[in-house]
Amino acid sequence: MKRKIPSTQALVCFEAAARHESFTKAAQELSLTQSAVCRQIASLEQFLGVPLFRRTRRGVLLTESGAAYGRRIGQRLDAVERDTQALMAHPGVAGSLDLAVVPTFATRWLVPRLPRLAASSPDLVLNLETRTRPFLFSDSEFDAALYAGTAEQVANWPGTDAVELLREDLVPVCSPALIAGRRQPTPKDLTGFALLQQSTRPRAWREWFAAQGVEHPRDSAGPRYELFSMLAMAAAQGMGLALMPPLLIEAELARGELVIACDRPQRGERAYYFVMPERKAGDPLVERLRHWIVAEANASAAQAGGA
Repeated sequence: MKRKIPSTQALVCFEAAARHESFTKAAQELSLTQSAVCRQIASLEQFLGVPLFRRTRRGVLLTESGAAYGRRIGQRLDAVERDTQALMAHPGVAGSLDLAVVPTFATRWLVPRLPRLAASSPDLVLNLETRTRPFLFSDSEFDAALYAGTAEQVANWPGTDAVELLREDLVPVCSPALIAGRRQPTPKDLTGFALLQQSTRPRAWREWFAAQGVEHPRDSAGPRYELFSMLAMAAAQGMGLALMPPLLIEAELARGELVIACDRPQRGERAYYFVMPERKAGDPLVERLRHWIVAEANASAAQAGGA
């Protein structure tokens, strides 16, 4: 069936003109004449049956429909350009995957392991983009996602298959200078330290102390940080204790910038999952990525269990 879409040249001219709100600047960007851009946009408006610009004495202005269409077309052309560049950069190979990721897990756990993926699968190009909440794969270009959430949230993500990678166990950590010269702190001892809070989990310290059978009247007091990466930096600077998943601070622990203040991990409600749309089941690239990430997660869990 023949697709009912305008010419690519008309769309490229329109996107440039919409971005600049100027036919002249669009022509300069595309190395065309202004009259050529005008003809392409006029043909596009005729094809659509919708005016995209209002002509004024000072130039052109987007109509409301034109502005909305311009945003959508810009996103589509950007995607085509990315796909084209990926193929040109790796001609004749398997291709690329777009992975939605939660930022801290991506930068602190996934990215340090990507050299191993590149070594084992040099034909696979992995593109990362931040997403922190479930989304509809049908409305996106993503092939899979790394998601942090509860089992219930994952189960309610429509049209997807998910595999749990790692649990988000929390343990108190701090700068080694904060507890230097002290005996190994007990949970009760930690009530005497400043507590660093994560703004998205205001009950984390309360739940940790409760699990240890310790009352702390000020378990919610202390500066708040949104991301684990912020907490890790603040703790490493000696600002207080932070509740952190060890899997997100492997580098800081290895370098001795952070130490576990009290080895009493709290089982978190959340875990990290590899999520893929059901339509991608059996896709060789996605399956290869899934197997590699699951293997890395299993190795990470085994290393943490043997530490």
